[in-house]
Amino acid sequence: MLGLANGRWLVSVPWAIVPMALYLWLLWRYLGGEGWPSATSATRRVSLRANPVSADAWGMSLFAGMLGFAALMPFVIVLGRLVRLPAESQPVNVPAHMPFVTVFLLLVMASVVAGVVEEAGFRGYMQGPIERRHGAIVALLLNGMVFGALHFTHHPAAVLTMLPYYVAVTLIFGGLAWATNSIMPGLVLHTLGDVFSLTRLWATGQPEWQQTAPAPLIWESGPDAAFWGAVTALILLGAATIWAYVALAAATREERGRTMRLEPVS
Repeated sequence: MLGLANGRWLVSVPWAIVPMALYLWLLWRYLGGEGWPSATSATRRVSLRANPVSADAWGMSLFAGMLGFAALMPFVIVLGRLVRLPAESQPVNVPAHMPFVTVFLLLVMASVVAGVVEEAGFRGYMQGPIERRHGAIVALLLNGMVFGALHFTHHPAAVLTMLPYYVAVTLIFGGLAWATNSIMPGLVLHTLGDVFSLTRLWATGQPEWQQTAPAPLIWESGPDAAFWGAVTALILLGAATIWAYVALAAATREERGRTMRLEPVS
């Protein structure tokens, strides 16, 4: 039936996204505690860390995350002046005749898959236990290094060079998980960020860390005004981001304490 509809009226819709959406839904339910074996249900639910977030915390989370993305921009510029970042990434290869709508929907689905799987795996199942045992800083750094190693196929010749970038990205998403005790805000921002970066990569052939034309390393030409400007922007935006995350964590903990005080004692 879907094939008939696709052939007649919706030729641009990639119907492969339908079974993928079903698979993601089943995976999400299982990771969140549904299904067999019931003995691991509670552990899976806690490990996923998909806790509900209040409307106020959602607003603060999105604001803090956007500040983090803003700080990431000068960070990439500074990093690109310290080390030689790869000029290319794993390309988005699509047939030349494929319609724009088809490609875009496939990129959106790929972004949703990355957001769900990576946030559940890294910021939920991996970060949570490390964070509870060794603290947020250790959890975020370990998470970021493993997260960076996972993306080695994007630039196999520059895995170590790109590691600081992925640690910085992890600080944004993992920091939200720490501040809210939920992967949900990070999942939304991760998905939207991947939609933007994959669409940009498809349209321009350049990865997100190549925001501007490559500039000479400071070891070759010395630090110039552009470099110091990026450093200043990084310090200011980084400080604003830290403030926003700390404020979000404090508000979340205060809200959780208030809720616990209001709960009836059985």
